[in-house]
Amino acid sequence: MPFKYHLIWLLFISCQQGPENKINRVLSPSISLEPGDHKIADIPLPPGFTRVSYPQNSFADWLRKINIKKDKNVYLYNGRFKNNQQAQFAVLDISIGDRDLQQCADAVMRLRAEYLYDQKKFDALKFTDYEGGIYTFQPPYTRVHFDSYLQTVFGMCGSASLARQMNLQNWQSVKPGDVLIRGGFPGHAVTIMDLARNENGDIIYLLSQSYMPAQSIHILNNPAHESLSPWYRVNDDALIRTPEYTFKREELKQW
Repeated sequence: MPFKYHLIWLLFISCQQGPENKINRVLSPSISLEPGDHKIADIPLPPGFTRVSYPQNSFADWLRKINIKKDKNVYLYNGRFKNNQQAQFAVLDISIGDRDLQQCADAVMRLRAEYLYDQKKFDALKFTDYEGGIYTFQPPYTRVHFDSYLQTVFGMCGSASLARQMNLQNWQSVKPGDVLIRGGFPGHAVTIMDLARNENGDIIYLLSQSYMPAQSIHILNNPAHESLSPWYRVNDDALIRTPEYTFKREELKQW
C-alpha cells in the first residue's frame, strides 16, 4: 500500500479504541439543565464555584456562547442514533455534516475554525496534515466555500497531525479552547469548553467531543465523579477518565 494511502487509512481509524475505555452504564450527573433555550454558559456550576472571566470575542468567550440543542440525543452523520447515549450531558448546536468525516480531532478543528470564521480571522485558518502539508482558507470567504474547506481538512488531518500542530499546555494555565489530545493510531481529542474556580483556587472544566462514526458534538459526563458531573476537576491524577476514552494529564495542548 503506498505511504499516502496507508496514512489516510490510519487517520480514518484514529478515533478507535479498545472496549476497556468505554462506559455504557447509566450515568447520573448531580447537575441538571432545565428545559428551554440554553448556551454552554448556562450549564449550572457546583456550589462555591464561579466562571472565570475572559475577554469579549476571545475563543473562550465564543465557546461559552454556543447554543445547546433541546434534543439531548447524539446522532450520527447519517441521522441514526448513536448506540451509546450515556456519554453526553448536552449536545451542541453545531453541524455534523452528512459524511463520516467530523470525528474526534475533526470536532476540535470544527470549533476552532467556526470561531475564526465568525471573527473573520480568515488568515488564521490553517491546519496541517501528518506529512506537513498546510491547508489554508482562501477566497471567496463564503459559507459554502468554508464548509468545503473543512471537508478537505477533515479528510486529510486527524489526531496525529493535530497533536503535532498544537503546543503543550500546563494545567495551571488551562483555559477554554485547550485540548486533551492523543495523537496516533489510535488516538482521540476533546475540547475544554468552560472553566470555573472557587475561593480555594480549585479549577473545574467541561469537555466536549465527537467520536466514531462522525456524530453530534456533545458535552461529556464525568464517569469518575458523578457528584461533580458534567464538570471535571483539575488535580494531580495521572489519568483523566472520560466516558469513552482515558487521557494522560500531560496530553493537554493549546492553540
